[in-house]
Amino acid sequence: MQPNGNATFAEKFFKPVRFGIFLALLVFASFPQVVLGLETFVARDFGFFAYPLAHFQQDCLRQGQLPFWDPYNNCGVPFLAQWNTMPLYPPALFYLALPLTWSLGMFSLLHFWWAGLGMYFLARRWTGNDFAAAFAGVAFAFNGFTLNLIMWPSHMATFSWLPWVVLLAERAWRDDWQGIIFAAFAGAFQMLAGGPEIILFTWLIVSALWLQQFIHGETPRGAMLWRYPLVVGLVFSLTLAQLLPFLDLVAHAQRESGFADLRWSMPGSGLANLLVPMAFGSTATEGIFFQHGQYWTSSYYLGVGTLWLALLAPLGRSERRVWLLGAITVTGLILALGENTPVLPALRRLLPQLSFITYPIKYITMAIFAAPLLAAFALVDIAKVQKNLLPLGGGLFALLAGILFWTQQAPQPGDDPAAALASGFSRAAFLIFTGAVLFVLAKNTKSFLLRFAPLLLVLIAWADVFTHLPGQNPTVPPTVYELNLGRVVLAMRPQPELGGSRAMLSPEAALELTSFAASDAKTNFLAKRTGYCANANLLDGVPKVDGFFSLTPREFDNLLSLIYSVTNGNWAQLENFLGVSQFTAPGNPLAWQARTSFLPLVTAGQKPVFLDDTNTLWAFGRNDFDGTRMVFLPPEARPLVTVSNRTTAKVLNSQFDNNTVDAVVEALEPSLVIIAQTYFHNWQAEVDGKMAPLFRANAAFQAVQVPAGHHRLHLSYRDRAFEIGAAISICMWVNCFITLLLVMRRSWPPTPPDPEEEENYF
Repeated sequence: MQPNGNATFAEKFFKPVRFGIFLALLVFASFPQVVLGLETFVARDFGFFAYPLAHFQQDCLRQGQLPFWDPYNNCGVPFLAQWNTMPLYPPALFYLALPLTWSLGMFSLLHFWWAGLGMYFLARRWTGNDFAAAFAGVAFAFNGFTLNLIMWPSHMATFSWLPWVVLLAERAWRDDWQGIIFAAFAGAFQMLAGGPEIILFTWLIVSALWLQQFIHGETPRGAMLWRYPLVVGLVFSLTLAQLLPFLDLVAHAQRESGFADLRWSMPGSGLANLLVPMAFGSTATEGIFFQHGQYWTSSYYLGVGTLWLALLAPLGRSERRVWLLGAITVTGLILALGENTPVLPALRRLLPQLSFITYPIKYITMAIFAAPLLAAFALVDIAKVQKNLLPLGGGLFALLAGILFWTQQAPQPGDDPAAALASGFSRAAFLIFTGAVLFVLAKNTKSFLLRFAPLLLVLIAWADVFTHLPGQNPTVPPTVYELNLGRVVLAMRPQPELGGSRAMLSPEAALELTSFAASDAKTNFLAKRTGYCANANLLDGVPKVDGFFSLTPREFDNLLSLIYSVTNGNWAQLENFLGVSQFTAPGNPLAWQARTSFLPLVTAGQKPVFLDDTNTLWAFGRNDFDGTRMVFLPPEARPLVTVSNRTTAKVLNSQFDNNTVDAVVEALEPSLVIIAQTYFHNWQAEVDGKMAPLFRANAAFQAVQVPAGHHRLHLSYRDRAFEIGAAISICMWVNCFITLLLVMRRSWPPTPPDPEEEENYF
């Protein structure tokens, strides 16, 4: 169905293949410097999290290793099990195999395009209208929230699969076995991309859609009862290689029920940003606009056209899907407000597991998904709802004016009223332009202007979002990621090396680097890089004590939290044990000073002192610890340890690799060997090729007892959860492919292509 019953030139233009090309051109027009490799993204987590981790993963691949463990951050931390590091996501091979300075940014942009294409096909299936689908596709790709996700390749990839999973899951319980397999593949790809919250929202949306159709009997209920659970089961079995290590890490990590708080909710004034995107915030962080107190996403601006049409849809459409999408939108907005309404706090009390979703603003994902589809439904019958078009548009215009008055008369501390005013006036202009095109579309005429109105509306929607904020995704020359740049600039002596020593940010420096923000993105990144902020140390291959990961082993996180929360503590002896050879210089978070009292990362001969974790941390806090003389072991290790005093033993040499530690020890009597590497239960120890118990030492590190004599100690990281999950996943992928081939073979020989169907795609 066409918006007014007439098939215009522009409407015919939005066939699937043409739309895919058109969307690609919009992406290129938005980021030509990234597509051509002239510049790359750098802001915030892209530069300090995504890029360093991608480099580490690429380096592991070139060495023929899977990246199970990162020995450079947090004194060692699980890597593959993090999930959002994308070690098992097949499309990640794109950036792993190509030059990273170009390929990682392109990886995000390709998924950006994939997101818009998926929404196009979903809206096309639901509305039967190519123009409405094209508008939804562009609106889903080009909004403030999706543009913000570019800095997180993992989140961008996960988000891009959302409409595909919804589309194919619905086909699975409506169609045949082929639909079930394709839905499972889409769900598996999204699962492996590693954005847990977006994955959860995806399946909540799919479940709501399934429940609605089951209640109303739109599809035979018997088939729905087994097909949907089968899809879910297949998705889980296809991805167990990633899920089992992740769940194992969660069980031993710092995040527990009640861990997450309600920080970074949408502010109470945040709904105003749907009309005036620069209201109530500032550009103090790298020149990027952020609302006060909400720093997870720089924007969730939908565009005035999308907002207008999304509000219009329930007024003129009575389909159940429209009302479901409306409920999803409202739910997402309310939950995103976090503590600013009583709803989410009450839900968290009822379901403590929801506390694993950090930062309530993430719930806005559901509204970002539903709003473009609502807009598509409104466009299909724009002529029927034109009576509500003017009153609703006038209401939005009045609301926009009211927000501008608010920003000028009652600005919050740190606001930029002039920027808010300019933002409001420019959005008012887009509101007027959008309204003019919508009124043309609503007229049942064959005027020349009407022929191009659909294309013009889509371009206005793109331009509205593309211009709504200054520098949302700043780009810089790729040279900022030059490897070992920090080593050359800093010229540390001694130089921290893997297995040798570590760098450590002071608590004061960690706080200053977090809040430091130069207005120029290049200057900001290079300055923080020399301070080894977050995971930037991976670009230089420099080990350090802290890092930036979603999950860390619980005991190490407790110790690190103590060190970085007690800023006036005396941690000299603990720093010696950790092998800290470089420490942040006093008064300058970007400078370093040498320490000469650090210990080797593998030592031997200490006297065991059996203390529980609480008393061990207290001992560290009192500086009642000498890593050369003693080692704290948990009381449960006492029956397995025969050493009772200091012994004569020495480490002849040691060598660290990504997933192994080797050492040669000479002991005159049974002795303890202490390894200043984070303890995690997947590590196992061998002494002269025979398995030996690995103890948790000094609250969060490793120890092995060796007998008297000359011995070779070998530690290796073995993830049994991965091995079990990989075996199941590989079998399920093979079975699914075989099933798909058999199902497709049943339909051979293929039916001749329908010329009319071909025309629908081209």
